[in-house]
Amino acid sequence: MIRQGIWRRSRVRGRGGTGLKTAETVFGACESVRKRGRVDVPLEGEDNALEALVDAGYTVDVGTIPDHGNDFDIQYVEPTRRRYDATDPDRILSHSTGGLVAVHLESSAPRVYLSPWWGMAGESGLLQRLLVSLPTARPVIPVPDDPGALGDLATERQVAAGPDNVAPAFLRTVADSQERLPAFRGDSVVFCSLGDRVVGVDAIGEHAPAERTVLYDGGHELFTSSSRDRTVEWVLATLADGPDALTGPVRAEHPPQE
Repeated sequence: MIRQGIWRRSRVRGRGGTGLKTAETVFGACESVRKRGRVDVPLEGEDNALEALVDAGYTVDVGTIPDHGNDFDIQYVEPTRRRYDATDPDRILSHSTGGLVAVHLESSAPRVYLSPWWGMAGESGLLQRLLVSLPTARPVIPVPDDPGALGDLATERQVAAGPDNVAPAFLRTVADSQERLPAFRGDSVVFCSLGDRVVGVDAIGEHAPAERTVLYDGGHELFTSSSRDRTVEWVLATLADGPDALTGPVRAEHPPQE
């Protein structure tokens, strides 16, 4: 996840040369990007994601957001919007919490969402509801230990990087933003796995139409799942061509080849 206001840039070098490649721009929301230009990304599991984007010819700005914020608009959406305005991208690629941030961005740029956090995973029991209602911003609610939830290729470092606890105030502000999702845009595409145990897959299905949804085999992070080579090709295709890619290579048996 992203820490507010921290950004680093990765520039792609031309294949077989030392000069920088020029490109269009893709923005990254807590997990987002711009083709052949800039990619402003707050991507979780970002190492593999950035490698794929850079290899495809993107320049990437990577940001981080708070793990334990208590005001989603002020601490998540507004800093991302300021960065977005500064980079002027023409594509948006987002993942997980970034997908929740990106959906609230006012922008005409087409979007690709990867496992967006548009709803909570699992059933909410009485104890959980009581914990979430606690009037504190301290991270006191334990995060379930589920190493395989990210994907079968997740490293120990990736698993350890996640928070051990979350704050009731954080879950409340996230839930509030999930309850007021803007209407799904026709130029958007969503990737998700039915086996995702981190975000609520049912919420994705309720918000995104089937014709704009692409399923993949794996966990929460497609970049750390065994099917990633094929799925990354699909992501790059939709990032370049938007929903038009869904009528061609992404829905075909084999991904596009360069």
